[in-house]
Amino acid sequence: MDRFKRVEISYLDPIERIKNFKEVCLGYTEEEAVLEAKRCLQCKNPKCVPLCPVNIDIPGFIKAISQRDFLLAYEILSDYTSLPAVCGRVCPQEDQCEKTCILGIKGDPIAIGKLERFAADWALENNIRREFTFDKKNKKVAIVGSGPAGISCAGELIKLGYEVTIFESLHQPGGVLIYGIPEFRLPNEKVVFKEIENLERLGVKIEKNVYVGRTLTIKDIFNEGFEAIFIASGAGAPIFMGIDGENLNNVFSANEFLTRNNLMNAYKSNAQTQIYVGKNIAVIGGGNVAMDAARTAKRYGAEVNIIYRRTKAELPARYEEVENAIEEGIKFHFLVNPIEILGNEFGEVSSIKLQKMKLGEPDSSGRRKPMPIAGEETELKVDTVIMALGTNPNTVIADTASGLKLDAKNRILVDKNLETKLSRVFAGGDIVTGSATVILAMGAGKKAAHSIDNLLNNKAD
Repeated sequence: MDRFKRVEISYLDPIERIKNFKEVCLGYTEEEAVLEAKRCLQCKNPKCVPLCPVNIDIPGFIKAISQRDFLLAYEILSDYTSLPAVCGRVCPQEDQCEKTCILGIKGDPIAIGKLERFAADWALENNIRREFTFDKKNKKVAIVGSGPAGISCAGELIKLGYEVTIFESLHQPGGVLIYGIPEFRLPNEKVVFKEIENLERLGVKIEKNVYVGRTLTIKDIFNEGFEAIFIASGAGAPIFMGIDGENLNNVFSANEFLTRNNLMNAYKSNAQTQIYVGKNIAVIGGGNVAMDAARTAKRYGAEVNIIYRRTKAELPARYEEVENAIEEGIKFHFLVNPIEILGNEFGEVSSIKLQKMKLGEPDSSGRRKPMPIAGEETELKVDTVIMALGTNPNTVIADTASGLKLDAKNRILVDKNLETKLSRVFAGGDIVTGSATVILAMGAGKKAAHSIDNLLNNKAD
């Protein structure tokens, strides 16, 4: 065994996978997982753990895998996270726990995320359900939103003995895990639905089709006997560029495009809600959502172009997602920025005008700032444009909850304990940070749960 070389993982063949929505990464086999786990140095002071937003005992679960005790590995994981099979697939481990792995100094860091996925999948495939015993407090806590922040908070609170009810506005729980992430990256039936079933089995109630701010208000929830509320409704309002032509037919936000595909199954021939996908598509942006939108469009048979104003080195998307997109034949256009979307006589997209860019000095994010090159423009023939520029929260809840304070981007303001300006109302995840990662939202949910527990039981911070 080469301790400095990661055990390779298998993927579906690119030529075949672009024809369907099957999961692309196949995961480790038992033998591969054990071999990879044995590479771990079991550091006495592991640097990987502090960089995990939910503080998983990473050496502990990896050691269990190396000893073929997959049950123990899953039990260790489930002590810290309510969504191990999800996190193992979509968390940016390369920028968190794996980033400080000692083995990464001379070789490949331990594949922490892939091992987490293995242990969680093993438990799901073998119908392993973790049992918890807890003393009931006879206190009710409400959670608004069933995405990763809400699920994480619910999982912690139910283990602390609270009665927990999640209010979900859609007809299916899961939040961004369901509507935002394609099945080729995160399968619903195999993973998300089962993780949510495990939560419900612990006693968490989920009320669907309840739109807080419309069918119910924060005041109504308190009137129903809940003693604290955690708002985890995410960030669903898409950001556009404000350029000419954005109102043409066949210009979508990535949010709409992915929701209609993922939640409403638009890719299926018998779907009640279809979606138009052209033959030549431009996806604007370079994050994970842009990769998801581009790779989804590719599966409709389209030629797909990703338009990004910096270079490949600055792409914010995960390396794995970028490489998968390249393998699938998606074209990247770097150092160009849209300045106008052009249309035909029918009001439909016909092309997009692009400004050539160069990189200047680093901006506040640490990346070199893109600067326009005067007089350097080009035009790309496309019939569909998908804007993947991020999202901000909407103001529906705040509009009906006098006292909630928002910033300029409609994000709820909270203190160090994630409590809002309204007493006993907490918030976390994308509703506070704007669009971010699943694991950061989960970390916020976990923190909020303990803040709520401290408040309701008069504990010191």
